[in-house]
Amino acid sequence: MSNGSGQAGPRLVQVAQGVAFGGGAPPAFIAGPCVIESAEHCLHMAREVAAAARKAGVPVIFKASFDKANRTSLSSYRGPGLGEGMAILQQVKDETGLPVLSDIHEPDQAELAARVLDVIQIPALLCRQTDLLQEAGRTGLPINLKKGQFTAPWDMLPAVEKITATGNENVILTERGTSFGYNNLVVDMRSLAVMRETGFPVVFDATHAVQLPGGHGASSGGQPQFIEVLSRAAAGAGVDGLFT
Repeated sequence: MSNGSGQAGPRLVQVAQGVAFGGGAPPAFIAGPCVIESAEHCLHMAREVAAAARKAGVPVIFKASFDKANRTSLSSYRGPGLGEGMAILQQVKDETGLPVLSDIHEPDQAELAARVLDVIQIPALLCRQTDLLQEAGRTGLPINLKKGQFTAPWDMLPAVEKITATGNENVILTERGTSFGYNNLVVDMRSLAVMRETGFPVVFDATHAVQLPGGHGASSGGQPQFIEVLSRAAAGAGVDGLFT
């Protein structure tokens, strides 16, 4: 697929002023808590992320989920929901100036989420859901499409095409590891290069890549000691951004 510029490398996906992926832009970061715990916690984290970004001089998108609909256990906290979650993320934008990202899980969430979000994220487990991808695409916003743990990197192209068929070519692909037996993920660095061949920018999710899904029975575990080494490897492979 052409990157739209006639040049090597992925197309530019502009998120906000000074924040872009691909197209020769400096690597951008997606950072924030996994889920919105509360307005106070979310705003505190956003202030810290914004301060760290200013100090390091790097472009950052603030990420927090309004609903973690695929928690391992029914008893696990999911988040405040769409309405309250968008209100909190609007506060984050107003106070910090950071662009914001969150997941959607159902097609009818796309339009309301798009009123606040700068990037809509498609969770890895939903990366092939046609109606979800197309409703997200119709918003015209950049779409961060996470590669399913069950999906080969070359099989992400048909998923991308479900979005671009809406006329929206602002797609970012995110690698988050591949299932390696039960309760374990591995990262195949070749997938970063393979997905970049689609002509779209690629992000490496350093935290979810070290997840041990269901590793604690009623919840997932992880191996955070490997976050740094995998991030360095992904940066060396030439990714367009890091997700932490």
